[in-house]
Amino acid sequence: MNVAIIAAAGTGTRMAGKRPKQFLELSGTPIIFHTLKPFELCDSIHEIILVLPAAESADFLSLANQAGLRKLTRVVAGGQTRAESVYRGLLAIGSATTEIVAVHDGVRPFVSPAEIKRTIEAAQANGAAVLVAPVTNTIKEISGGEVVRTLDRANLRHSLTPQCFRFDLLRRAYDGIDVQDPSLTDDSVLVERLGIKVRAVEGSSRNIKITTQEDLQVAEGLLKGVSSQ
Repeated sequence: MNVAIIAAAGTGTRMAGKRPKQFLELSGTPIIFHTLKPFELCDSIHEIILVLPAAESADFLSLANQAGLRKLTRVVAGGQTRAESVYRGLLAIGSATTEIVAVHDGVRPFVSPAEIKRTIEAAQANGAAVLVAPVTNTIKEISGGEVVRTLDRANLRHSLTPQCFRFDLLRRAYDGIDVQDPSLTDDSVLVERLGIKVRAVEGSSRNIKITTQEDLQVAEGLLKGVSSQ
């Protein structure tokens, strides 16, 4: 069985809104429902665990059922950091039947079922895999306000989600870490620290993370583009 953990426990301080950003609406529907849909539609995902702020978690499961999200089985209250929230999601998984865990950001609504499936398949073959997108801008390394060097963007990728891992491997990666460390915003780096090679799976730059009002405007445009196709 493959399980998705959707990490959506953030408070969205950069968005400066009254509600967490995952509950802001895109075309009349909260972002989190747009995010959950491709996992519902992906035949490689068998169960979804959603991590939300404690204040938002109580009634969400019934709302999700009304929206036809049948794979969502657990809603877990998140922690103070992303790492703590993902760890709480991991603790909610039945280890005996779980093969692959797919960790995804709750404010990335444009991942496709095909991208999820390909990343899971890569993790099944290699133990760990992350979805990535090409870097299109030239990247400069800066020190003391001056350019040190220009990096070869052919070898650079944006790290996206989902990031997929064998369940026992991800649990081992989380053992002993400080889940209160706010700098731990990427699950792959924890697995990399174990000396495990992580397979890169090419994805789309459409898979944006909505963190600002500008991102929300871009997302509206992307959603309209999908609807018009």
